Amino acid sequence: MATVGHVVVTGANRGIGFEFCRQYQALGYQVTAIVRTPSEALLALGVTVIAAVDVANAAQVAALTAQFNDKPIDILINNAGIFHNETLSNMDFTALERQLQVNAVAPIRVTHALQHALKPGSKVAMITSRMGSIADNGSGGYIGYRMSKAALNAAGVSLAHELKPRGVAVALLHPGFVQTQMVNFAGDISAEQSAERLISRISELNLANSGRFWHSNGDELPW
Repeated sequence: MATVGHVVVTGANRGIGFEFCRQYQALGYQVTAIVRTPSEALLALGVTVIAAVDVANAAQVAALTAQFNDKPIDILINNAGIFHNETLSNMDFTALERQLQVNAVAPIRVTHALQHALKPGSKVAMITSRMGSIADNGSGGYIGYRMSKAALNAAGVSLAHELKPRGVAVALLHPGFVQTQMVNFAGDISAEQSAERLISRISELNLANSGRFWHSNGDELPW
């Protein structure tokens, strides 16, 4: 099967990230997975794997730049993320700061390092969360996670403005409450279904709707 484009996925070892790799490969895309340690399942897919990359590590991400000098990217999916729950009475500042680094700063770090491989028509997908919506916060808690995703949303809108003149669109995408290890498999949809929905949202992304905040089911979310 001839390839129809090149997709790069961070956090591709399991869950939604793995499903992005599997499903895009099935659609005929060349897939590059960026991970810390590849799983046997990921290696078995036969996609290109770049291992030993912590997306919050500046030197490791900067080293990615040279690996894409001759590999244009059609779709960059910043999927890597971590999840903890802090409240004022149960605070872990180390976990809070780590979430900010991985969930908010790292997607910008990766996009910055790989921006030279983006071309007119390329797309950048930020896998965020509706928990980053201030208007949607009706329960409190999860302070660090909410902060990190709100920060990612703000940065994603800025990137959408900055990349639009270059013909690159940016989406902010909430995957749904997904049955992944990150939430102890307590979700209400599978990683397979979530990735399938998200791939549809990325397919619909264009310069006219760049910078908007979408649920995987197609609903637009409040900020």
